[in-house]
Amino acid sequence: MEKKVCVYMGRRLTATLLLLAMLGGASGCSAGAKGQTDTQNWTKLESAQPADSRGEQAPVADGQHQAAAGQETGEAWALLLVNPWTPLAEDYQLTLTQLKNGQAVDERCYPDLQEMMDACRADGLEPLICSSYRTWEKQEKLYQNKIRRLIDAGVDPELAPEEAGKVVAVPGTSEHQLGLALDIVDTSYQVLDEAQEETAVQQWLMAHSWEYGFILRYPSDKSDITGIIYEPWHYRYVGRAAAKEIYEQGICLEEYLAQLEQ
Repeated sequence: MEKKVCVYMGRRLTATLLLLAMLGGASGCSAGAKGQTDTQNWTKLESAQPADSRGEQAPVADGQHQAAAGQETGEAWALLLVNPWTPLAEDYQLTLTQLKNGQAVDERCYPDLQEMMDACRADGLEPLICSSYRTWEKQEKLYQNKIRRLIDAGVDPELAPEEAGKVVAVPGTSEHQLGLALDIVDTSYQVLDEAQEETAVQQWLMAHSWEYGFILRYPSDKSDITGIIYEPWHYRYVGRAAAKEIYEQGICLEEYLAQLEQ
């Protein structure tokens, strides 16, 4: 399987491009052979620093897709749905907490992320965050790069955007733009493929991430619902209460939100 590269497309998505991306992937990082990613150990996080994709001030989104139960628990922002059929609002803004390895996350999920990573390391493991928040511009660059690689490999230029969308997300449909999604790998195996699930870090995260408000966002048996291929490295913050229910029921975020609407 080709290693995943997160991709992006511009701020103004056309309706046609969104349709092409209906099966688009949402995550990944620049991982080729082992050691090619940023190998700086993920230790303590630095203090929060306001920033967003356009260098502007950064509060929270307009809540267009926030769930009712999330509003009741005060974590509606954590349940914001972004997928191939539900694009992020163009005016979405957030405040970031910078990580020491150059990554960044929404400051509101930072305490739980820190606790989860500390717990994982305390059990003798070496998790590495290789991708987190992405700007619109970065997602556009990655998406266009994927299209070019497919064309260079012989794919029909008219089909390349759709094919690219099966592996990387069209800008505006990537969870990484929320600042709530993370690609976490085992330091000993920094390749984004299904073998990642066999690493000690992934086994730990699959068993314990829900305790800290994170879920494995794209399970192997939910691709027809999420629109995203199986990604055993992509974790999404949804808050501790929601994560517990999603984990215990063995469902994905789309199914959980559908339950809340009933």
